[in-house]
Amino acid sequence: MRFFAVALVFFGVAASHAQAPVVPHKMHFANMTLTIRDDARREIQKDVDAMTRHAKYFNVTAERARIYFPLISKIFAEENLPDDFKYLSLQESSLVPDAVSVSNAVGFWQFKDFTALSMGLRVDKEVDERMNIASASRGAANYLKKNNEQFDNWILALQAYQMGAGGVKRSVGEEHNGKRHFEVNSETYWYIKKFIAHKVAFENAIDQEPQMKAIFYESKKKKTLSELAKEVSVDEQLLKQHNKWALKGVIPDDKPYVVVIPNGKFTADFSPLALTSNKASKAKPITPKALPVNAQFKWINGLKSIAAVENETVVALAERSGISLSKFLKYNELSIDHVVAADEFYFVSKKKSKAESTSHKVKLGDDLWSISQQYGIQLKRLKKWNELASNDKLLVGSTIWLSAERKEQAQPAPLPPIETANTEVAQLESEAFNWDIKPAAPLPKVDSINKNLIEVAKEEPEIILGEPIEHIIVKGETFYSLAKQYNVSVIELWNWNNLSAQSKIYVGEKLLVHVTKEAEKVPGTDADILPNTAAAPFFHQVQESDTLYGIARQYGVTIKDLMDWNNKEDLTIKEGEKIRIQKK
Repeated sequence: MRFFAVALVFFGVAASHAQAPVVPHKMHFANMTLTIRDDARREIQKDVDAMTRHAKYFNVTAERARIYFPLISKIFAEENLPDDFKYLSLQESSLVPDAVSVSNAVGFWQFKDFTALSMGLRVDKEVDERMNIASASRGAANYLKKNNEQFDNWILALQAYQMGAGGVKRSVGEEHNGKRHFEVNSETYWYIKKFIAHKVAFENAIDQEPQMKAIFYESKKKKTLSELAKEVSVDEQLLKQHNKWALKGVIPDDKPYVVVIPNGKFTADFSPLALTSNKASKAKPITPKALPVNAQFKWINGLKSIAAVENETVVALAERSGISLSKFLKYNELSIDHVVAADEFYFVSKKKSKAESTSHKVKLGDDLWSISQQYGIQLKRLKKWNELASNDKLLVGSTIWLSAERKEQAQPAPLPPIETANTEVAQLESEAFNWDIKPAAPLPKVDSINKNLIEVAKEEPEIILGEPIEHIIVKGETFYSLAKQYNVSVIELWNWNNLSAQSKIYVGEKLLVHVTKEAEKVPGTDADILPNTAAAPFFHQVQESDTLYGIARQYGVTIKDLMDWNNKEDLTIKEGEKIRIQKK
């Protein structure tokens, strides 16, 4: 990157990272002990391996850490924040001062403008303190401490840095508040595991002296960077490059500002690595390097894309594409630590808001980002149309919609015709929840002068309170929707779970539900009017308003049957999912 010139190869560090650091079973973070289960260790180890695989780019980031970490540690000590959080700056920006995310978060700690202002940072046309290492680090410390006031748990404060304190409360509740031990497993939020990977990868690589040291000078008087460069005998362009927060090259006097003064000489073996994305940055156009013999291009959704080659990085791929790294990351909706896969295609212009196809059937290994790349469609559109988050696991065989104009969904195969003796059939209105008993079969329609007004005489079924089951709350569920799903009252849900009207439910929380069912029908009752008919198995594609109970009723089967036929462990279903129906 062009921010700091660093050695192409630091032989000592490169040698020490020939073998990637191993993720431990236990580690200390802040004042907590983390137990890392094997499933999570495998995930984290993959990230560690990816970060340390390319010695050149690993050392570029490690060199920035060696330069900046002493100042960050000093500020964190003053703010009484655990020093371990310094590794979060690597995760957020790789310590690139003008890094910009696809959501327009800027700087070392990736603040959006309104968050930065709330933390006391100055963000305007003259100064953007998100790119000032001292100001931004102090703002990050205050933000993390503010989160921890609500949880008394630094791991949850870390998670809240990415998703907000409200998001953490909704997703994990208060179970871990005040705890000093935390178990990391495959279900742990991805952001926490990514942080652990950065800590493991870099903690043994930052002890050496940096190749280029920096002096942190506090200025209280108004002056230009040009004037300061002459005072300290430093190249003016180099000083400006290290202080991009002064957007117009002027240090104001409204408050003290920390200025980074580079101190060191560069040799011919040093290689710049540029990331220029802020509007105020005036980077020279990037000239594409000669393309490899095996370079491939492909047009996807009317957009040109380029295939990565073996051992290529996002930086090298962006340079070869002829665009800045910030644009490359933005167009492909990537983070700076993304590991490029050989022969995978990346876009050199912004993805579109609509694909040429209407839907995609999920295959093994698919996730929302890979689908967005496959069809050249913006990831945020996929999330919106499918009501999913980036890290949601996709069900193999399910449907992902690629445009707002959905094709008419395939209807399930019709049930075999029911032969009755010159009778018409009317649907019962009752929706009593039946767990292991088929919903009551339709009754014959009675003759009436007005065919549109039909009354069916029926006895009220005897309702039996069944054994309780556990329902795990998923995103979007409310007491009302659960009551409707299980055909019980909201008050019953409250009573069964010792809750009240003031209670809230959170994603992942378990609620007890007593499933009701009708008493068994005896031969000769209206349930035996229709004969048993058999049909070949077919699939029902889940609609937005479907529930498992409603599907069971629609096809005259039990919920238990549906769960057995589809290997389900709970009652949740997703729109577009295909449910196997086997008529008995």
